Amino acid sequence: MSKPIVAIIGRPNVGKSSFFNYIVGERISIVEDTPGVTRDRIYADTTWRDRSFTLIDTGGIEPEKEDIILAQMREQANMAIEIADVILFMTDMRQGVTADDREIANMLRRSKKPIILVCNKADQFGELPPEIYEFYNLGMGEPHAISTANAIRIGDLLDEIYAQLPPKSEDEENDDKIKVAIIGKPNVGKSSLLNQILGEERSIVSNIAGTTRDAIDSEFENEFGKYLLIDTAGIRKKSKVNESIEKFSIMRTLLAIDRSDVCLMLIDAQEGVTDQDAKILGEAHERGKGIIIVVNKWDEIEKDDKTMNEYKKNIYNKISYATYAPMIFISAKTGQRVQKLFGLINEVNQQNSLRVATSVVNEVINEAISVVQPPSDKGKRLKIFYGTQASTRPPTFVIFVNNRELFHFSYQRYMINCFRNNFGLQGTPVRLIIREKIR
Repeated sequence: MSKPIVAIIGRPNVGKSSFFNYIVGERISIVEDTPGVTRDRIYADTTWRDRSFTLIDTGGIEPEKEDIILAQMREQANMAIEIADVILFMTDMRQGVTADDREIANMLRRSKKPIILVCNKADQFGELPPEIYEFYNLGMGEPHAISTANAIRIGDLLDEIYAQLPPKSEDEENDDKIKVAIIGKPNVGKSSLLNQILGEERSIVSNIAGTTRDAIDSEFENEFGKYLLIDTAGIRKKSKVNESIEKFSIMRTLLAIDRSDVCLMLIDAQEGVTDQDAKILGEAHERGKGIIIVVNKWDEIEKDDKTMNEYKKNIYNKISYATYAPMIFISAKTGQRVQKLFGLINEVNQQNSLRVATSVVNEVINEAISVVQPPSDKGKRLKIFYGTQASTRPPTFVIFVNNRELFHFSYQRYMINCFRNNFGLQGTPVRLIIREKIR
């Protein structure tokens, strides 16, 4: 139901992070010639031959080491193996096959996953070096010799990854369901909300924070439409992430946000908005997802006719960057207002995928300019020539100007507000891309 996952596994210092950075096109992983630099898995989406997949970089595995950090890195790698659809087993051509390589090969064979043996640092062009034949002894099939540093035979390796990916699912190719991620810190009622919607105990509900370790998918259909509900493990504060399994849960939650169309951000009515709530909400905002703020446990609050408005004001003050997100007050325990969620989900999903004609975009821009004159600096005034919508999810507008630096943040915010006033755009971030028109 989601993008296939490809995990890069291997002992430290064989070039996993360098390969990861080369493929995803940016320096996401830290690259340093010291074993153990990449301690946690890092992931990014990439595409090859019109097929998207998620690539996971991992800390190296050193099977015989007793160091605590290395043990945690092994556990992280094991978890990446568990969720991967394809595994890249990376080795070092210069060093040849080591005892650790053999141990890792034995471990990977037990995974029953498709494994591609990669021999990195084969830096010579032309024929393969004779050292390649040593790697057949690992019993992992044909080794693929590459050089990340010199970009040698990378395309051939990507072709092999493409061939090993699982077939496209119906959901991946053509999905009419709205994907809804239920996110929030531990113990705010995510699983309780899922169970209330489904009418069954699909997720284990307890008061122990972190009970739900993995993202859980549930298909659901009612009179409002079809949905794929994704319950996630809560993201804890970093200071409390002591177990590698919690780090695993964080990555699963972020992957769930990436897969979603709309995120239900659950907040505990008794606690209000915490720094951790703002952190999680920020992840959804930065990824351009539709967002609904769901204040749960509202039945446990003593209230009068002003309580709800005061709550809204306090919450929006703390998350001022997401005041576009609608807010609803529910009780997952009693079912209060839960059914009203679906109308909001449909509306926010529609707004997140809204497409506006270029002529209408420019009408709004011209009206905005006539009401508030563009800013100037040192005698130079910003001129806005025209704009167009570049993409959806989230709605993204490209605006062509004479000087990008004159388009100050405050005026960008004003322009976004004008778009919202005219187009709605409830529950969705709005992106502006400012480009200088070439004369």
